[in-house]
Amino acid sequence: MIELVGLTKRYGEKVAVNDLTFTVRPGIVTGFLGPNGAGKSTTMRMILGLDHPTSGDVRIDGKHYDQVKDPLTYIGALLDAKATHGGRSAFNHLLCLAQSNGIPTSRVHEVLDTVGLTAVARKKAKGFSLGMGQRLGIAGALLGDPRILMFDEPVNGLDPEGIHWIRNLMKTLAAQGRTVFVSSHLMSEMALTADHLVVIGQGRLLADTTMADFIRQNSRAYVRIRTPQRERLLDVLHQAGITVVEAGGGALEVEGGKAEKIGELAAQHGIVLHELSPQQASLEEAFMQLTAESVEYHAHADTTPVQQAWGADWKGA
Repeated sequence: MIELVGLTKRYGEKVAVNDLTFTVRPGIVTGFLGPNGAGKSTTMRMILGLDHPTSGDVRIDGKHYDQVKDPLTYIGALLDAKATHGGRSAFNHLLCLAQSNGIPTSRVHEVLDTVGLTAVARKKAKGFSLGMGQRLGIAGALLGDPRILMFDEPVNGLDPEGIHWIRNLMKTLAAQGRTVFVSSHLMSEMALTADHLVVIGQGRLLADTTMADFIRQNSRAYVRIRTPQRERLLDVLHQAGITVVEAGGGALEVEGGKAEKIGELAAQHGIVLHELSPQQASLEEAFMQLTAESVEYHAHADTTPVQQAWGADWKGA
């Protein structure tokens, strides 16, 4: 379990993390979301003692990170897959980590096999692709067989097979009763992986809830209907006190979860339906809705990448 209480980090006048309080519990995958610059990486670094909070506290099963003996056997983390010695082989990189924490060499072979790098175990890390480097970083996080795992953008650089693998790995680790805390900008993947969400914006906590509740609370639910007997259906729904709005393509929309009632009314009046489908926003749409006012960096569709880079000083050629 990871517990944050009033965690705050300032860099001069800049408040990177502002009074964060939440708990990451074992047995589920907890997703950590926020726009660029929201403070996610700073929060993860403070959990691992790499940055010291200005105020507040963070504990790992009741202890500060620097109080944990052989920390790799307690908490494993992937924060930066590039944090390897390029001149070392994958095997030697993991062996150095293992020896520093009293982990047997046999475990190095096990995690290399787990992440699919056995065939390149003796190759130098500097020759690895982005995806291979990511797998090596994940191997380092798994090395001590820890009860707590933290991953920052774990699918970065992975191919579809690798993404599927890490998704199932995180779910398996959580099912074993481990604490799994993962940050990602890939919303479609997070929606398939996380059970619980912690969302921050400009360093502040915006949401701490289940995936289902987050989407329900931050999005619009409605029923979409298409029928060749449009006017007749409109009359029937109006008589039943159901408000209908017209949508594009000849479709109709009804707010809320009334699909069953609409279907029953249509059947009672012999109305043919070509579509009757409950609609719920995606995680991405719900996230955009919640964090709209917390986005620090905005791009503009009516400018070129060069103009965006130069900002207001761009004068053109």
